[in-house]
Amino acid sequence: MGYAALRKSLYRIFLSLPGVRGKVQAEIKQTLEELEKKLVPSGPGITRYTALPASGWGPEQVRAELEKLHEMKHTRWEDGRVSGAVYHGGKELQDLQMEAFGRFGVANPIHPDVFPGVRKMEAEVVAMVLGMFNAPADAAGVSTSGGSESIIMAVLSAREKARIERRVTKPEIILPETAHTAFRKAAAYFKITVHYVPCPGPTYKASLSHVSRLINSNTILLVGSAPNFPHGIIDDIPGLSRLALRRNIPLHVDCCLGSFLVPFLERAGYDTEPFDFRVKGVTSISCDTHKYGFAPKGNSTLLYRSAALRKYQYFISPDWSGGVYASPGIAGSRPGALIAGCWASMMSVGEAGYITSCHQIVGAAKKMAEGLRSRDTLRNDLRILGKPLVSVVAFTSDTLDIYNIADAMSGKGWHLNALQSPAAIHVAVTLPIVPVVDELLNDLEACVEEEREKQRQAVVEGKPKAKKGDAAALYGVAGALPDKTIVEDLAAGFLDCLYKA
Repeated sequence: MGYAALRKSLYRIFLSLPGVRGKVQAEIKQTLEELEKKLVPSGPGITRYTALPASGWGPEQVRAELEKLHEMKHTRWEDGRVSGAVYHGGKELQDLQMEAFGRFGVANPIHPDVFPGVRKMEAEVVAMVLGMFNAPADAAGVSTSGGSESIIMAVLSAREKARIERRVTKPEIILPETAHTAFRKAAAYFKITVHYVPCPGPTYKASLSHVSRLINSNTILLVGSAPNFPHGIIDDIPGLSRLALRRNIPLHVDCCLGSFLVPFLERAGYDTEPFDFRVKGVTSISCDTHKYGFAPKGNSTLLYRSAALRKYQYFISPDWSGGVYASPGIAGSRPGALIAGCWASMMSVGEAGYITSCHQIVGAAKKMAEGLRSRDTLRNDLRILGKPLVSVVAFTSDTLDIYNIADAMSGKGWHLNALQSPAAIHVAVTLPIVPVVDELLNDLEACVEEEREKQRQAVVEGKPKAKKGDAAALYGVAGALPDKTIVEDLAAGFLDCLYKA
């Protein structure tokens, strides 16, 4: 047994001791109670609706309550103070999407004969995205509800291909540590073993030597990102392609975050790297239309090099008493309104519009990175991870507690993403962030100066450390624990809070 495994086992035994277990559970309970106070509104003016009204409300009453819900206190994404999360294409586009929703609100693509317009729009969305990624003539794709479903379906297709063609009964995938966690979810759902690949600095790309050593007869899929979520780094897709072709294994490129930016980098005047179907070993690509494609949330695409590969993800039940049932993905009924909103968005923005937005967003990310490198207050204490080419800039600190800086930024109204392994912060630039990059850098300078001064005072005066904020407390504890059971309990409690009325 290795040292890490032994440490984890001993720690688990320690947590199970009666006195320790009770204290830990009490701490978890207190933490979740504090979390509930933050997430679940209470107090004057808050009315809870947990049963149907005896008589239906009139339209004006519904509208009034909707307006109150809309105005609930929240982090101001409208002011560009949220990393990622809201990929907004502007009010005019939003109004057009609302019109599409109104026209196709009852539409369901499971009935193409009843809603032929939705079938046409969905097919055209997939065709347009295939073209963006330089797909061959016999390529095919599907639309999904989001990046997670696209990834899950890609893993399912690879598993079925290996099961049918190679009789693989104990499937394994080789996954960079920075790859989206939806791959882990798919592996958990489908009982697939995952082998993790380190992505070490200074490049933070997946280690090809580790991938090569991990490939065996049960390997069903290799994975690369363009770019990955944590650090915004594009993996070495040509290198992964060579390994995939040599061993005849599918290679999936997750371009959910890169979406409508990476395909337009070169035409927007920025450096890029090979990532799409022009790389021969790439067999599937996931691309979110609801990110930088500015489509309404609930839209993504999954692309395959051939229609034959797409068939492996289909579910077909030929002998059901309700009739022959066939579904391309997880969902049966799907909202045609979202497809209409996606189609309207893509047709409205067009190729020139996406090139322009790529130039604005990536330009803002590069401006942020340059500010981190050039401003004395920042470059002395913050370090960018790797060489990001797209919209994400991740940075850490070798001198200060980066999580304290994240909490300080939260105190100034910013909602940035805290990362772990290594501890870092990232900013995913969106259109609302573009005009406020200088403001973000100024606030970051102030937070770094404050943290540096607090650290200096603590050393000079021997002051006790201040109570850690949310990010510092969560990730500081999570990173120190050999066994993650406590973190899992906290995360499950967070999910429970989401459904408390």
